Amino acid sequence: MIVLGLNAFHPDSAAAIVVDGELKAAAEEERFRRVKHWAGFPSEAVRFCLSSVGCKLRDISAIAINSDPKAAQWQRFWFGVRSRPSLALILEKLRTRSNRLSAATFLEEAFPNDKARVRVQPVEHHLAHLASAFYPSPFEQAIAVSVDGFGDFASAAWGVGVNDRIEIARRVYFPHSLGIFYQALTQYLGFWSYGDEYKVMGLAPYGEPSFLDHLKRLAWHKPESGYHLGLRYFRHHRERVAFEFDGGVPRFDSLFSAELEREFGPSRKPDAPLEQHHKDLARSAQALYEEVLFAMLREIHQRYRIDQLVMAGGCAANSVANGKLTGHTPFRDVYIAAASGDAGGAVGAALLAARAAGAERCRPITHGFWGTSYDNDACGTVLEGERETLAEQDCKVSLVADEEGLISRTVDHLIQGHVVGWFHGRMEWGPRALGARSILADPRRADMKDILNQKIKRRESFRPFAPSVLREHVSAWFEVEADVPFMSHVFPIREEKRAQIPAVTHVDGSGRLQTVRQEENPRYYRLIEVFERRTGVPILLNTSFNENEPVVCKPEEALNCFLRTKMDVLVLENWLIER
Repeated sequence: MIVLGLNAFHPDSAAAIVVDGELKAAAEEERFRRVKHWAGFPSEAVRFCLSSVGCKLRDISAIAINSDPKAAQWQRFWFGVRSRPSLALILEKLRTRSNRLSAATFLEEAFPNDKARVRVQPVEHHLAHLASAFYPSPFEQAIAVSVDGFGDFASAAWGVGVNDRIEIARRVYFPHSLGIFYQALTQYLGFWSYGDEYKVMGLAPYGEPSFLDHLKRLAWHKPESGYHLGLRYFRHHRERVAFEFDGGVPRFDSLFSAELEREFGPSRKPDAPLEQHHKDLARSAQALYEEVLFAMLREIHQRYRIDQLVMAGGCAANSVANGKLTGHTPFRDVYIAAASGDAGGAVGAALLAARAAGAERCRPITHGFWGTSYDNDACGTVLEGERETLAEQDCKVSLVADEEGLISRTVDHLIQGHVVGWFHGRMEWGPRALGARSILADPRRADMKDILNQKIKRRESFRPFAPSVLREHVSAWFEVEADVPFMSHVFPIREEKRAQIPAVTHVDGSGRLQTVRQEENPRYYRLIEVFERRTGVPILLNTSFNENEPVVCKPEEALNCFLRTKMDVLVLENWLIER
């Protein structure tokens, strides 16, 4: 039984394929289109998924998409009666629903000679989110929570997963949304690209929560209902907030109203300096988000008395809040999947459709390596095609068949302070580089953050870089003992260790942890292990292999990134390219 899952016509369009109940491949469309957060139909991701298991579209047993336009019909009707939204808003909602109903048409256009024999099954948005978190988790039962902007007229849903069943107990419906609250403040602070919320998280530690009490007018926990918004500060409920994805690029119009600027002053222009006012507002927004989320989670726990939590939805990407979950709520164990946002809905939809067709629940998913891969021959062909350019840039190219030799030479470069592009195995699923498509550096260098930004990343100075840590050394370096394979939690680094790894220690003493196990990524594990043997530090700085673009997918993209930046070394499978 082969099931195809889709997230389409929404940012982070993606596809996933499940065979006999087990995930076999998953990828975001952005990796193939080279447009961040691609928001159209994921035809190239579908093509990859089909090829990865050697099948055609006509061989598929079921196709599921993480959206059901018929969901919440009564709530939609009642909102229209009460609120009388603008005609433009109504037409926009109808257009979006029409797009999502036409997934079958897009499949036919993308695969004209390979027609599917099954209909596309709609799966309610938040149910797909919950499935993407619960089914791959190691828990037999757990409270399952989904929180995001909006999907199928709801911004949140929660309930209980037991064995192979998920029962939703409650939803938070339009127009109230924690995701909209955070996105609106992100826009107000001058970060307008889709997905820029992580910039607010990075900026927040530089400020004080001096606006927290004032911001409580914008959002608050409401018992039995999750949360509410102070709607006068937002536009999305009464007028059309344009969402376009021409060319696949998702763009949102302003979500905040003039009332927000009247109370907090003019919004920051994207190219304007970041003042203390902005930093304090970022800290206050993060603090309020955490306060509302934790209050809601405590209430849910009190009702069900289950200590295991799985989370999904775009808000589950708030790694700062995630790191505080077990300290500020009664939950003892937390699982957040590699792709917690809308891309992950493709996996959730596929797993639900497989389960409905009789498949067993999947085994726990503990790694994120579900994407493309290329062997040494494919990489060698790419290098041969760029032989003249490599020679012009005075690059030495060698094929190092001995893995220990390759790792040893790579560690030499890291210790010398060189920046290394690392391309190995299957590409990561989800937004984080996890040691397959990564840029690596020595975390002990206080100047490494500036070096990376000057040579490659060219990003805001307040944004931190992440530490990849051998799993068995976590408690010696962090104030927690936890498995975090998907870089989904920020934790305090032990105070006595911070000076040893300044390049991955944020201004507040924290780090966005990724734990590395030998069985999940043996080559990357071995690289960090050898680095630890020679330096005493079982950690590498890890950031995504890209330069203001989606993470590299193919070897030619990795090589192009290497050649156009000042990266020192590229490890392309067993090929070593040294400047």
